[in-house]
Amino acid sequence: MSSAFIALQHILPQHALSRFAGRLAASETPWLRDRLIRRFVAAYGVDLSEAARGIGQFASFNDFFTRELKPGARPLADGAAFILSPADGAVSQLGPISGGRIIQAKGRDYAAQEILGCSAAEAARFEGGSFITIYLSPKDYHRVHMPARGTLAETTYIPGDLYSVNTATAAGVDRLFARNERLSCRFDGPDGHFASVMVGAMIVAGIDTVWPNTFRTHASAPVHEDFTGKAHDFAAGDEMGRFYLGSTVVLLFEPGRVGWLDGLKPGDLLRMGQAIGRRLSA
Repeated sequence: MSSAFIALQHILPQHALSRFAGRLAASETPWLRDRLIRRFVAAYGVDLSEAARGIGQFASFNDFFTRELKPGARPLADGAAFILSPADGAVSQLGPISGGRIIQAKGRDYAAQEILGCSAAEAARFEGGSFITIYLSPKDYHRVHMPARGTLAETTYIPGDLYSVNTATAAGVDRLFARNERLSCRFDGPDGHFASVMVGAMIVAGIDTVWPNTFRTHASAPVHEDFTGKAHDFAAGDEMGRFYLGSTVVLLFEPGRVGWLDGLKPGDLLRMGQAIGRRLSA
């Protein structure tokens, strides 16, 4: 079944499907909007009890999908001692960055430079460091938050494919996270230089940030933006972006900065704000 699903993805018009899904998701027509939301909630078991608004109070399906939560729904661990989970989701992989490579799944890896969309010199800063990949399922809260305190340094939007990012596809498609459309965000802070990469997926209609940006998803060319001196400062747990359908977040830290918590492993479920690693530089 998984091999058939992967084969189908190779031939599907990925971007056309995503643009079509985006138009439906942005519709503010009440009967269409509410029907989409109700069917999605039923199909994926979305817990709306923790959402700040209920069905009928969202402007569009996109508004529902990127819904805010009630105050206190995601308590934050101590950012002075820990690295925080940037999103709800499940651990896909985690470990060291070795030889410039990041593990995707058993027998598959990809280049840190490729997923970051940066120079070889900048990618080399992460050699010997740590990464974690977190998969967001359809039912999850889809806002992305800061894993640690930092100041935005630069971003790179990289156009690409839109394969699914579920476990089966990660195991069956080479360089999945480095070939899908993505936004690489790099920060400087007490934990050194670190990156949060938002990876798009099948029918993901958009990626956005809380700061003004000039990229547009489903574009044909990369967009690099330098934010040096623009004072976009964030505390651990602050919101930094959101997915309009999809997807995956990959965090990268320099060596000697992070130690993932003992026992944390692929498949573990996470809630935004929980401790996932110790700050070795604390």
